[in-house]
Amino acid sequence: MKAVIDTNVFVSSFFGGNPKKITDLWLQGKITLCLSRPVMDEYIDVLQRMGLGHDRELEELIALFGSGYNILFTSKTPSLQVVEKDPHDDKFIECAVALKAGVIITGDTALRSVRKYNGISILSPAEFLKAFPSLSST
Repeated sequence: MKAVIDTNVFVSSFFGGNPKKITDLWLQGKITLCLSRPVMDEYIDVLQRMGLGHDRELEELIALFGSGYNILFTSKTPSLQVVEKDPHDDKFIECAVALKAGVIITGDTALRSVRKYNGISILSPAEFLKAFPSLSST
């Protein structure tokens, strides 16, 4: 399953809980992470600002992104205006559309308020895990 993971979920995964379960699914190869340059740049920027992206850890993460491990990357995304409450979140929908992802996983209420766009479900981590229990079973 192809998924776009919002920055808030990705960063929260460092602290455990459902966001960690989501990134573990990616690392286990059960979901394919969809990335665009704006999404990846935001991941790195937020991790650096929060002090979570220590030099070695950030280098490992960038190397993992660069290796293409369970990742699809697009350099071209459509320009969309979907999230009225926070247009900054459009980058996640643009990435999902460009890579034909099935889901965007987010904790952001403005983005989640869209619920579905062009066949792409927009779910919280808990909603995603509940909707796809077979992914988290081992």
